[in-house]
Amino acid sequence: MAAHPRKKITISIVLPFLVFILFFSIMIWQKYRSSHEVPVTPPQPHAVGNRSILLFFAAEGTRLSREARDVDACEVEEECLKSVLDELLNGPIGELEEVVPDGTVIDAVHIEGNQATIEVNKTFSDAMVSGSSAEMLAVYSIVDTVATNFPHIQKVKINVEGNKAALLHHLDLSEPLSPDYSLEQLPAHENQKGPAGPTTRKGAAQ
Repeated sequence: MAAHPRKKITISIVLPFLVFILFFSIMIWQKYRSSHEVPVTPPQPHAVGNRSILLFFAAEGTRLSREARDVDACEVEEECLKSVLDELLNGPIGELEEVVPDGTVIDAVHIEGNQATIEVNKTFSDAMVSGSSAEMLAVYSIVDTVATNFPHIQKVKINVEGNKAALLHHLDLSEPLSPDYSLEQLPAHENQKGPAGPTTRKGAAQ
């Protein structure tokens, strides 16, 4: 009869100890599991698919012509604009000719309202091919590319190495420029329309 109280005492001592061990083991397991689990990063929103763009290069060295290209889709407008201009600087993939001087870099782009400001490095002006036609083709390949792919942008300001009043040999870049799609037309003697009358372009140096 005396053994029963001893058994009850033993159980009352061992049971809490087992509960403590079990609880402690669970805590250790959870800590181990949390330290070895790879944290789940929430998915970041990103554009999916491609988009078609139009780039302006030279045709026969006398006029601008369009080249279509598919590029990755994007969402942030200024980043989209920079990616389009970077494609322009990469040059044509067809038979057209590059007109922006080799080594030109787009340092930054800014969009405010209907105007885009393009910051280029000094190579753009230093390596520019001599001649008013070459300058017109190079500058308006940028301006027309911007305006065509971003229709709400009606003015493009080009700054050279931070200079807001940059002046090429024949072209004044101190004011924003509007697109000029007449540069896609064939010269007058080629399309048999007779001699062209004098034209005045905004941005031409006086």
